[in-house]
Amino acid sequence: MNAMIGTFQPFFIVIAIGLTIMASYTALDMFTLIKSTEKNKPHLFLGGTFSIGIGIWIMNFIGLISVDTNRFASYHIPLTILSIIIGIAFTGMAFLSLLAKRMTFYHLILGSLFLTLAVFAIHLIGLYAMNVVIKYHVILLIFSGLLIFASFLFSLWIIFSSKSFTRNNQVWLKPISAIIMSFAIIEGHFLLRRALVTSFSERLNGSSADSPFFIYLVLFLSILIIGGLIASSTLISKQLVTSDSNLKDIKAALDASTIVAITDPKGNIIFVNDKFEEISKYTKEEIIGQNHRILNSGYHSKEFFKDLWFTIQSGKIWRGEIRNKAKDGSFYWVDTTIVPFLNKKGKPVQYIAIRSDISDRKKAEGHLKETIKENIDIKFALDQSSIVAFTDAKGVITSVNEKFCEISKYNREELLGRDHNILNSGFHSKEFFKDLWKTIGSGNVWKGEIRNKAKDGTYYWVDTTIVPFLNDQGKPYQYLAIRNDITERKKTEEVLHRQDKLAAVGQLAAGVAHEIRNPLTSMKGYAEFLQLDEKDPERIEFLSIILDEIERVNTIVEDFMVLAKPKAVELEEKNVVPLIKNVVSLLEFEARKKNVRLTFDCNQEIIQIECDENRLKQVFLNFIKNGIEAMPNGGELHVKTIIHDNNVQISIQDTGVGISKEKLKKLGEPFYTTKKNGNGLGLMVSFKIIESHNGKVFVESEPNKGTTFNILLPAKTA
Repeated sequence: MNAMIGTFQPFFIVIAIGLTIMASYTALDMFTLIKSTEKNKPHLFLGGTFSIGIGIWIMNFIGLISVDTNRFASYHIPLTILSIIIGIAFTGMAFLSLLAKRMTFYHLILGSLFLTLAVFAIHLIGLYAMNVVIKYHVILLIFSGLLIFASFLFSLWIIFSSKSFTRNNQVWLKPISAIIMSFAIIEGHFLLRRALVTSFSERLNGSSADSPFFIYLVLFLSILIIGGLIASSTLISKQLVTSDSNLKDIKAALDASTIVAITDPKGNIIFVNDKFEEISKYTKEEIIGQNHRILNSGYHSKEFFKDLWFTIQSGKIWRGEIRNKAKDGSFYWVDTTIVPFLNKKGKPVQYIAIRSDISDRKKAEGHLKETIKENIDIKFALDQSSIVAFTDAKGVITSVNEKFCEISKYNREELLGRDHNILNSGFHSKEFFKDLWKTIGSGNVWKGEIRNKAKDGTYYWVDTTIVPFLNDQGKPYQYLAIRNDITERKKTEEVLHRQDKLAAVGQLAAGVAHEIRNPLTSMKGYAEFLQLDEKDPERIEFLSIILDEIERVNTIVEDFMVLAKPKAVELEEKNVVPLIKNVVSLLEFEARKKNVRLTFDCNQEIIQIECDENRLKQVFLNFIKNGIEAMPNGGELHVKTIIHDNNVQISIQDTGVGISKEKLKKLGEPFYTTKKNGNGLGLMVSFKIIESHNGKVFVESEPNKGTTFNILLPAKTA
């Protein structure tokens, strides 16, 4: 710039360099803060753009003035304003390209190019504003442009793209970048001055700007503008530092307790915190760029995830529990909240998923479910096999199961609120129940057998265990009674007991029968001998009575012999109808004497069965005679024969006094009889004869309404 002459002011150069450095630092500070905030982003962008644009203009303006202060008198203000506007516009375009979410080298080149253009534009327009005629050194101009561009590129790379630039080393990298950027602006001014051959046009006449006051005014305003920008940057920085501190605390709390992940609109993971790495076993490098399918455990259905995506894509928050699969193959549960972040159009731009590890809770829930299932299974097993009831401390029933209602014939409403006296059969003594209550009242388990009475009046036996539940003071607050129906077992025991009696009678018969028959034979023979020579009617009657009693004793002995050693049954095919008619005919006279009407009813003349005729006749005689004797005041006795399912059923029905249910159960036992002078052996022998014919005897009776003996024998089919 050899044509520019005047007074050189080095002080202005120092001020210009200082202001340029401050402007560069302020601009970079604001642009780096843009990525830390959303609310102040427009203000920071405008502030940073104005700061760097004014910084470039100040360096150029004061640099030119410092060479010759007199040139300010010919300075063209509109062109000056135009240079500022164009410079700010280029810097704005430069940093606009640097706000991309993913910084690439292309963005750095574009930003550096616009900053270089800003320097060129401000410098050239500034020269034109001072009425300077410009000529170029092309090679030096190109070299200057490339050096300025490289300096800007290096500065922007350090602060926006370098991997070393983190929040921890921002403190020293930002000033370095600002100094390099300031160096680019400063060297741009000096190199461009060297690259241009300039000469001045004539000075504008009549200008009122000859005084240095205007120069200092411009400096003052420049310093004021830069100072305001620095002050604004400082205030915003302090606010953001406070905000960052709060965010750090919040992030630390989240990292310590919560799993955080951020995804883009397509669901690709762009951020995870340390807790995410810890629980998923994946590193950040392995998970970033992937989607959450990498964690899919296969537990949830496709519809589950479709519903999830439909919810968050519609801008709504989704909450739920998800089972994920870690890198090592283990599963873990997370309580998840997914929050969509929407743009101005209401479309999601990213999603933040906040999760809490609930694996332990899920394990506890699973264990609880298993325990509940076990309890349900146990209860089901008890309900199927046992009679269960709960009572309070006073014995009042509070709960019963279905089995209890089934066997007792009572429904729940009839049982709840009552005590077990409702089932008392009267079989057990008061001392029995006193001992029971004494045992369980002292906290001990009671076990025993109880006969209860159902609602319909039937009796049933239960094997009972009563367990007391104790409170903290060791006192029972409720009782659990578990019972098993042993009615059939009791019946079996009765049968065995009856068989034991039969065995005893058999042993007695074996030892006594022969000893009795010999004297009976002698007594009968002598009585018949005396009867032949006796002429006295009274004595003859006495001898007849003796013979009858001897015959009766002999019949009893015969019954004993049957018990002691049953005769081998020789079955022959016979027509049972005439056999029954014969027995009925034999007993008709005796029935009439006792005012009993004896009838026989059979709709068939021939019913063939295999039988021992004499022994079967003994059964019919016994049953019909018992029926006649059961009607001391007279009545009706019907003998009826029918064919039923290849069996002949012979029913002997009287209208006598009947037999109670308790006595009915004991019929057929040895020495048990309902008659005053009976011994019980007749019925027992009759039952055994029918059993030897492969038949069965069913006795039906009701007090004061009569008794029916039903004999069922296999019939021979044609």
